[in-house]
Amino acid sequence: MHETSILPPLEDKPRYVRQMFGEIATRYDLLNRLISLGQDDRWRRLTVRKLHLQDGQRFLDLGGGTGALTREALRLVPDLRAVTADLTVEMLAVGRQQMTALATRWLAADSLVLPFPTGTFDAVGSAFLLRNVADLDAALREQYRVLKPGGRWAALETSRPPRHLLTPFMRFHLRVVVPWVGKMVARHDSAYRYLQASTEGFLSPDEMAEHLEMAGFRDVGFHRLMLGAVAVYWGRKPREA
Repeated sequence: MHETSILPPLEDKPRYVRQMFGEIATRYDLLNRLISLGQDDRWRRLTVRKLHLQDGQRFLDLGGGTGALTREALRLVPDLRAVTADLTVEMLAVGRQQMTALATRWLAADSLVLPFPTGTFDAVGSAFLLRNVADLDAALREQYRVLKPGGRWAALETSRPPRHLLTPFMRFHLRVVVPWVGKMVARHDSAYRYLQASTEGFLSPDEMAEHLEMAGFRDVGFHRLMLGAVAVYWGRKPREA
């Protein structure tokens, strides 16, 4: 079986992704920790720092799931006006139960049709959202739309690993270790075969940067992590927008 055959057709992707994450919601955070070799929270902190948040600002954590990125944002800037939005209500429910002290509004929302007026947020961030949307460019345009002029954007996302001496080790991790961990811990190996396939089938950082610029973002940049299998991206909405 080719590694991308697990990926659903685009028209079925929202339903597939919502069902899949609903089934693994209670173990999602533990699985992230294991698969990232304990680095996922550090990566989120790097992502949040690219947003240059300040007290009193409005922050949207899109595809926020259990609120892990929001948690890191509030650790750095306690007086944020945060919204944690996700398509999967089961993920939101786990976050609300586990983090009752988290000062955020939990909201079920589709990243392709955000329920916010134009220019609502000072910053928009996400972690492991972009490869899961059915229309990447539409999702980026929506995030750009809800940002205020001058607002900042950042995302943590898996990335197609570059070719180098350690590429075989990374492929082994993605194709063997990740599905095995998913099967053993979440009892849902197909979800983590999807993770492997969607990672290897996603854009390279250079390609992703081009899509960000096409959406209107400026000062776009990225930083590769985990031998290139993960990247942090950032940009801003121009003040004259």
